[in-house]
Amino acid sequence: MRQHWLLLGACGWVLLILMFASKFINLNFRVPEDYKGKPALSWTAPSWKNIRPPAAQGTVKRKAVPSKEGSVGPPSGQHADWSSVERRRQELLQSVCQNSSMRNLTHTPLSKFVLDRIFVCDKHKILFCQTPKVGNTQWKKVFIVLNGAFPSVAEIPESIVHDHEKNGLPRLSSLTEKEITERLSTYFKFFIVRDPFERLISAFKDKFLQNPRFEPWYKHNIAPAIIRKYRKVHGGSTGAPGLRFEDFVRYLGDPGRWRLDRQFGDHVIHWVTYVELCAPCDIAYSAIGHHETLEHDAPSILQAAGIDQRISYPDIPPGITRYNRTKVEQYFTGISKRDIRRLYARFQGDFLLFGYERPDFLLD
Repeated sequence: MRQHWLLLGACGWVLLILMFASKFINLNFRVPEDYKGKPALSWTAPSWKNIRPPAAQGTVKRKAVPSKEGSVGPPSGQHADWSSVERRRQELLQSVCQNSSMRNLTHTPLSKFVLDRIFVCDKHKILFCQTPKVGNTQWKKVFIVLNGAFPSVAEIPESIVHDHEKNGLPRLSSLTEKEITERLSTYFKFFIVRDPFERLISAFKDKFLQNPRFEPWYKHNIAPAIIRKYRKVHGGSTGAPGLRFEDFVRYLGDPGRWRLDRQFGDHVIHWVTYVELCAPCDIAYSAIGHHETLEHDAPSILQAAGIDQRISYPDIPPGITRYNRTKVEQYFTGISKRDIRRLYARFQGDFLLFGYERPDFLLD
């Protein structure tokens, strides 16, 4: 009997020890640093409140808000609240558009250049302004299907997507003035934006380093022209192979670049501002999507346009749209503050209109 009670007592002590150990382990457990705040696709709190009222004097400047994502969208899990997010985006856009001191950075004439950027779907009464390097290719595929050229996105040959003679995508510029006015005033209109500096890096990589669609004029015509004008002036060797990102930055930040832009023609669409491409202060867009939150924005835009039952946006690989500050820092390493500030001065309107944080880590 004594042995029986001793055994029960020993079991009781073991249970107490295990309970204490379990509590200790729970209190001291830590999430690995690699996973802290780093989901494949995440949302950051909107930063519209950080912009000064339009009546403020001088340059509009927002306070820096700590964020590794650089995106503007609803908190995770609030997909149903997308309409309120879109409303705040529109409110921010309007407040900056109304700032007279920023007018030269936020307004542009509705020229043929702008109307050439806007694709038309009369069947569903939708207009889409293309902004290269923000998932533009996938949106083109969506419009090709909506216009009836192909039954599904998967069946569209890649060679057709950017062939404007064959893809069945009419542009707003192809219509009469009356037809243009009617569509601008009645159709659902949208476009997508992305952190301006990250978009420039993407354009540089795509056109001057990788060039996957084999567009030789970027390397053989545009790159040499930029090198001749901007590398020799800064003491660099014009014989060094290939365009460097610092050459590209100097070109983009030069107020006198318009002479080269005129020479380059429509090829500049890959790196001109959203203002120059889509005239967001001069056209009343129905929706503005963000590349950083595209996984949620794309289906919400399709739903708002009334076509979500007809087509879906192609699958987005996890993490591909996420803002990458490390990449941005690496590309701008070694480039002078003066050149970066001149670049920011040109794209400041894009940063402010769409709620992107001022890149203090590069400018200050």
